Amino acid sequence: MGTILVTGGTGTLGRPLTERLRADGHEVRVLSRHSAPHAVDLRDGAGLDAALSGVDTVVHCATTPKGGDERAACHLIAAAQRAGVGHLVYISIVGVDRVPLGYYKTKLAVERLIGGSGLGWTVLRTTQFHDLVLQVLERCARLPVMPVFAGVSDQPIEVREVAARLAELAAAAPAGRVPDMGGPEVRTFADLARAYLRAAGKRRPLLPVPLPGATYRAFRAGGHLAPERAVGRGTFEEYLARRFGDDGGATRA
Repeated sequence: MGTILVTGGTGTLGRPLTERLRADGHEVRVLSRHSAPHAVDLRDGAGLDAALSGVDTVVHCATTPKGGDERAACHLIAAAQRAGVGHLVYISIVGVDRVPLGYYKTKLAVERLIGGSGLGWTVLRTTQFHDLVLQVLERCARLPVMPVFAGVSDQPIEVREVAARLAELAAAAPAGRVPDMGGPEVRTFADLARAYLRAAGKRRPLLPVPLPGATYRAFRAGGHLAPERAVGRGTFEEYLARRFGDDGGATRA
């Protein structure tokens, strides 16, 4: 088996992906800003040539909503071209071509850079991970009254299932854009918030909050959802049970 490099290999998705690839018998290199021996900041690209030497496949998971993803992708693509990498796999988000959020626009731009790179490539779009939905809900629950996005639903997916799918794609031939991958259920944010409050043992009245602008309208219209591709199995409640364990359900402030 050839060598697979995972960018962002210590992150929320990169870590379980790396574990899965190694369990499948692949030689894996982890690339992140602080992970020796391949500590590389993709935004400047220093050290990429050494990291990619002898690599057959790259799975690009590194990303940040703070900016710089396009520049990072350009550095990665150029280094992959120099190294003769045969396959570049990219994880993207359902709705990047329908929701005019700045971060989504960047993800779409990276998809296009990869598609025009001349490399063999595969792009997988998924709905939001359970972890991200929980982060949003935890921030909202800091207030005495918990605001939720009025009229907005989500379709959270288990990150380990995404990692398993990416591992399959990395081991296969380049496939272009593959079918989207969505979580098992489309749920309103209010419903997800109630599930979170139950699991966390908290009580908060919910306050539906409408927001202005084209991005909010696109979310209300379900541009980030893939109900026809509800192929995930792990539910948000199952994720919350693991996250809160036996402590879940004890009432807190």
